Amino acid sequence: MNAAGKNVINLGIGNPDLPPSEATIAALCAEAQKPNVHGYQSYVGIPELRKGFADWYKKWYKVDLNPATEIQPLIGSKEGILHITLAFVNPGDSVLVPNPGYPTYTSASRLCEANIISYDLDENNNWEPDFDSLEKMDLSSVKLMWVNYPNMPTGAKASVGLFKKLVAFGKKHSIVICNDNPYSFILNDEKLSILSVEGAKDCCIEMNSMSKAHNMAGWRMALLATNAVFIQWILKVKSNVDSGMFRPMMVAAVAALQNTEEWHAEMNRVYAGRRVLAHHIMDTLGCTYDKNQVGMFIWARIPESYSSSEELADEILYGKNVFITPGFIFGDKGLRYIRISLCCPEPILKEALERIG
Repeated sequence: MNAAGKNVINLGIGNPDLPPSEATIAALCAEAQKPNVHGYQSYVGIPELRKGFADWYKKWYKVDLNPATEIQPLIGSKEGILHITLAFVNPGDSVLVPNPGYPTYTSASRLCEANIISYDLDENNNWEPDFDSLEKMDLSSVKLMWVNYPNMPTGAKASVGLFKKLVAFGKKHSIVICNDNPYSFILNDEKLSILSVEGAKDCCIEMNSMSKAHNMAGWRMALLATNAVFIQWILKVKSNVDSGMFRPMMVAAVAALQNTEEWHAEMNRVYAGRRVLAHHIMDTLGCTYDKNQVGMFIWARIPESYSSSEELADEILYGKNVFITPGFIFGDKGLRYIRISLCCPEPILKEALERIG
């Protein structure tokens, strides 16, 4: 459509358009000038990075992590999903994946020849797992359960109560609970980690990312945190799949992890302004949504006059030259929902609103 001169406005992908902090860029440039930093690096990352992640978790999540044994840097958390699955799942084992949910949980499980057991998230249950329904399932072959709070695509918040239920469920059924946690810094006042629950490290892995919180999506800089034994199992896989990260990027990431509260507040001020416009777009489309969502997306239920999110998305795409994400791509529980990304400057969001209006 763009090749035909349509100039489509893309409100789909959550690709931050804001830059990292000035200190992050300065650290990258300074370190990259050194002549001896361009070779292979350790699979476990430089000690300064692991300590930086540990200090970051202590400051923001009130979680103590041993930087030497309980943190594994990742070349992006998406890559980490596959490392974890390869480490814990054999062909024929089962994996619990949320519906709606991030499609990579399913695709990585398929690559590992796992049986995928979908569990529903429902708007009327705050987009949380229905533990009564889970208990009625045959869980005997389940090795992993993927959860994602704050949630994408729904914007549902994390809670201590939910995390306690997940830890108890994992321990009861000997299931490793994997919480994917990249959205807790975006329009969210309470930053929570599942690892803050007592005993969580025994059965839980948490991934976190600098893509959203620090505007470093293209840097592929993330981590997973868990107990020392799980770290070693995952490292066996990772060391056969990729190599270490570029040292200047790791040094820059250390600087980014020290971003001030004021820096994060300014980023959220920008997102808050964009959210107002995204709400106007949803209102214009006749959609309904929870104004308490967190993260960088707005998730909304479509009007009853449309048969599916695909129908509405196609109408807006081909009729108004605006792309919004139809919720069915996150699973059939998203069939009647659409998603708008806030990774778009206000003038473009205003233009999208005018086109749709």
